[in-house]
Amino acid sequence: MNRTSEIVGSVGFSTMLVRPGDCAVAIGLGDLPIVATSHLINVMESAALAAVADFLEAGETTRLTHIDLEVIEAVGIGASIRATAKCAEIVARDIDFECDIYEGDRLIARANMKRAVLERVSFLARTAAQSIIGNSPH
Repeated sequence: MNRTSEIVGSVGFSTMLVRPGDCAVAIGLGDLPIVATSHLINVMESAALAAVADFLEAGETTRLTHIDLEVIEAVGIGASIRATAKCAEIVARDIDFECDIYEGDRLIARANMKRAVLERVSFLARTAAQSIIGNSPH
């Protein structure tokens, strides 16, 4: 991760049009035709990735390690939502984001998110090794 001091304050954006398959009822997470909470997290993650994309070294990426989410309003099929993620702090290899989602002027959700910066290849190798060890007979 380069230019660490420049990352704090960087902002990323993401948008989503809620389709029928994005609803809680469609993915089995309730019986309401409203956007599933997991999709709210997805659009926030996309905004966070956009906020730091220009600051990561070749081969680096980030992954979600913690989210504190508050869903304030519901949105239905056809809604257009937009997420903003602002880099608030960096501690070691962890980046904290302040995120929100709006439909027009209406606040839908907000969250504090932590993403860990990692080297893609070594992370995937460790993950694969742990899966193999976990699947071996004891």
